[in-house]
Amino acid sequence: MQYRTETKRVKGLGTAKHGFSHWWMQRLSAVLMIPLGIWFVVSLMTMESLSPDALMQWLHNPIPALLMALWTITVVYHASLGLQVIIEDYVYGKAMALTLLTLIKFAMFAMVVATFFSLFKLVS
Repeated sequence: MQYRTETKRVKGLGTAKHGFSHWWMQRLSAVLMIPLGIWFVVSLMTMESLSPDALMQWLHNPIPALLMALWTITVVYHASLGLQVIIEDYVYGKAMALTLLTLIKFAMFAMVVATFFSLFKLVS
């Protein structure tokens, strides 16, 4: 059974066949951010002090550092997917859209690298 109209069938218009995976990864990263975000907020609320020394000592432990890295990767990946959708939907020039998408990918990569560098510097 075909759900496309005759005009769409003639013009070859239909789904791009790649939107579902993008949609699914957005939902999966959003669901993953919930427990990680709760862990982060509860951890900060249960700390006696939020001084820089206390935070560095807390992140010196490998488990919070690993969870912080996972949380950062998830947030950056989710943000990257969301910004990609915004650019694809609202930026009309192909060259401008490609430039913005490339800049976003580099910026997100730089954020993840900076996070890992900072965490490894604290842990070691």
